[in-house]
Amino acid sequence: MATPTPGANFEAVPPPPVAPPGTDMTGICFRDQLWLNSYPLDRNTVFDYFALSPFYDWTCNNEQLRMRSIHPLDISQLSKMTGIEYMLSEVMEPHLFVIRKQKRDSPEKVTPMLSYYLLDGSIYQAPLLCNIFAARIGRALYYIQKAFTTAASKLEKIGYVDTENEGATLESKVTKETVDLKEVKRVDHILASLQRKLQPAPPPPPFPEGYTPPTTTGEAENGPETQQTGEPQPPPVDPIIDQGPAKRMKF
Repeated sequence: MATPTPGANFEAVPPPPVAPPGTDMTGICFRDQLWLNSYPLDRNTVFDYFALSPFYDWTCNNEQLRMRSIHPLDISQLSKMTGIEYMLSEVMEPHLFVIRKQKRDSPEKVTPMLSYYLLDGSIYQAPLLCNIFAARIGRALYYIQKAFTTAASKLEKIGYVDTENEGATLESKVTKETVDLKEVKRVDHILASLQRKLQPAPPPPPFPEGYTPPTTTGEAENGPETQQTGEPQPPPVDPIIDQGPAKRMKF
């Protein structure tokens, strides 16, 4: 194995380029308590603190300004450049800072990409608006589906109970309407024996000679025409009872 000779010149190997941060880092939270204990967090130092986080893109225009000892948030310098940059959009010192990542194509044309917020020293990536809508809609659909499932199970249970009640009612009706043939024959035998023991009913007594049935008020008003055309009707009342004691026949 060859050993390096003293005094030989070795070229320094350049460090590998830092990969840009991912677009979805909403599950990451960055906080450097040592830095927060050493420096105050305000609009002048917030970008230096943000540059320590994994959300920072080292290829941005702000880093080029830092290398030139220019404030990284100087809008007059950033507007002259094109590419990825960070802007401080909202400030509520010392608790809340909102940093927007955007792509600048010209001094007037800027395309927003991502947003980050610092809340009491902790840095988070703000979720995309489409992801928020998708999560809200998915949650709403979940609860709607759960409500329909619960309602369907309740309705099925109610229908099952009603079916059971109807079946029990029909069974009770069938049970009540069931007739015992032996009981029917026994009742018929008793009725027939009683009928044989009893004498037949006597015929009604004949009407006396010269008896005229009494006419009702309606027949008297109708006149003789109605009496002639109409057929003779049986008396509504027993004539023997209606005659009174003076008109009864003497035997």
